[in-house]
Amino acid sequence: MKATILLGTLKRTGLSNTETLCEFLSGRMEGGGIRTEVVKLVDHRVLPGTYSDMGEGDEWPNILRRVQDSEIVILATPVWWGNHSSEIQKVIERLDELHDEVLAGKPSRLEGKAGGVVITGDSDGAEHIIGNLCNFFNAVGLLVPPYATLSVLWEQQAKDKNPTKEELLAKYESDYAETADKMIRQLRKYAAA
Repeated sequence: MKATILLGTLKRTGLSNTETLCEFLSGRMEGGGIRTEVVKLVDHRVLPGTYSDMGEGDEWPNILRRVQDSEIVILATPVWWGNHSSEIQKVIERLDELHDEVLAGKPSRLEGKAGGVVITGDSDGAEHIIGNLCNFFNAVGLLVPPYATLSVLWEQQAKDKNPTKEELLAKYESDYAETADKMIRQLRKYAAA
């Protein structure tokens, strides 16, 4: 079984809370026998648009193939002004062509896959983001199991704070390991259904 995590951090360099949480989650997934790939979107040239291929230099078609070759798809985002990041919004826009295919009566290219959501932030916004992303998953045929979200809203993740990677991982391990494992079990169960 394979999982692809589309990481929507806005940080090209330096410590990212969301990237660190994805490392934590992917390590637990790998330990459970799920091959996991984290695609850090800011490291790729994903052109703006609403089609699966926007032409020369667009790296989205390769990312989409990786998503389609996975049984589990996870969108990971920080909270920015109560919403998901612009990188995750770009993913939604680039998957619009798949939604058009569904509206035209074709089966979804993502049907049978399980979807999950990972969120980091220092303030509220997780419920709004989860609602938006799960609604989108539903529209493109991804199944969202119960308990398929992992949200860490912690004041030490604020923009002006500088926790170390070790401090973040310790927090995730002490407070979120059980939630992460439950999420993994649910994703595995529903992706295999």
